[in-house]
Amino acid sequence: MKKYLAVFALGLSSSAMASMNIYQPIGSSTVLGNYGNRHALSTASGNPASSYLMANLQGFRVNFLGPLGIAVEGGGINGLNDRVDDLEAIFDEDFTSGVDLDAIETGAQDAYQAEFDSSGDTVAAEAAANQYVVDAVADVLADIDSTLVSADEVITDISNTTYLKFATTVQAPFLPIIYKTRRRGVFTLDASASLVGRASILADNLTLTGLEDLEGLDDANDIDSVDISDVNLETDTAVYLKRASDLRFSVGYSEMVSRSEYSALILGGRLNFHKLALDQKLTVLTEDEDSSVSYGDFFLSRDEISSGVSLDLGLILAARNYQLGASIANVNEPTFDYKVLGNCAGLSGADLTSCHAAIRFANKGALSLRETYRMEAQMTVDAAIKSKDQHFSLAGSYDVNAIADPLGDEYQWAVVSLSYFSDNWILPGMRVGYRRNLVGNELNYLTAGLTFYRRLDFDVAYAAENDNGNSGAFFSVGYSFAF
Repeated sequence: MKKYLAVFALGLSSSAMASMNIYQPIGSSTVLGNYGNRHALSTASGNPASSYLMANLQGFRVNFLGPLGIAVEGGGINGLNDRVDDLEAIFDEDFTSGVDLDAIETGAQDAYQAEFDSSGDTVAAEAAANQYVVDAVADVLADIDSTLVSADEVITDISNTTYLKFATTVQAPFLPIIYKTRRRGVFTLDASASLVGRASILADNLTLTGLEDLEGLDDANDIDSVDISDVNLETDTAVYLKRASDLRFSVGYSEMVSRSEYSALILGGRLNFHKLALDQKLTVLTEDEDSSVSYGDFFLSRDEISSGVSLDLGLILAARNYQLGASIANVNEPTFDYKVLGNCAGLSGADLTSCHAAIRFANKGALSLRETYRMEAQMTVDAAIKSKDQHFSLAGSYDVNAIADPLGDEYQWAVVSLSYFSDNWILPGMRVGYRRNLVGNELNYLTAGLTFYRRLDFDVAYAAENDNGNSGAFFSVGYSFAF
């Protein structure tokens, strides 16, 4: 059991996981949000129309390496070691340490003697002794139940407030490729690999087995026959792991459809081809045997793949000193299937224990054995006040509706940023911002980024622990060709 808690406490550090760009953007978009800036190539993954702004007058614009993004979020992280210690103490506790059969036997003898001295009736004395035993056993069982209830409350609190989520996304080398034709239509090719994982605790009530002799004890003469040596703590309390890995290939097109003296209207669309591998794993904490599938294999495997295509649409109104945009991601809302749980045939040991526990949790509504992920549509609007060359900008973006990621966590970002991109090879580009998740964990991120030599991008985001005990951090690095 301790090894399972250790994996949970380490935050799945042996595995690489990632975020889908739709709710945790990488590169300069970490700071800039959905706002498309021609100097930040990674922002082309937001509004599909933004790639038009990033293309040269005619010809190609390509990336070099990255960005690579890593993110971690969690609840109750600051006190995680203490919570893990609490769990270990609960599962290691001897709940029968307060059962003193010798004391009960002595008390029964005293009750017998007191009644016999009073009445001289052996039948009444035996009844008094037996009643003492019944009352003493009831008190002992009540104390055990009280201890179990207190332990259940601790486990439930840990389950409700503690989780760990670690993620990473990497863009394919030299992508995106943006090509503007002679007719000024812009084609975009992009690809990325993503993996995201989450660890949490599913709580279940604690029960003690092996107390049958004690529970049935109602005769002082039977005290010596009571055997509680086989008392065992039973619970389905488990580490619950979920992961989603995606290989995504995208084809996009954008074009300026109208133009006036003061502004231009740009429309764009993008088809995303997904190969998603979704899985979940349950490990009962009181199980001593090892699972047949290691944690590393679980997170890195892609046993069952579900394919689908999503459509993104966007528009941008670009002017000399301002820019307005709107986009809808996942217009068609494709669905993807998780690997099915609950098929216990042929399993043994820890795998069989966990399979049965998963069925019981499913019956209580804590999880789904046949889960389906729907890639929900989300509308985002953005606006910016900028210089003509877009070197300076004050921008913001807002997700109009909330969506759930593949693991069930909700995201709805509101972002504001201030940025400066320099043409000087020595003076770095700089950007700072604020990012808030309006739903779910409701984290508030402070964001910042630097671009060195017009090519090397570093972006970070940090959210201090909020009132709900949640906190998080993002990091992204990429190297692009100058523009």
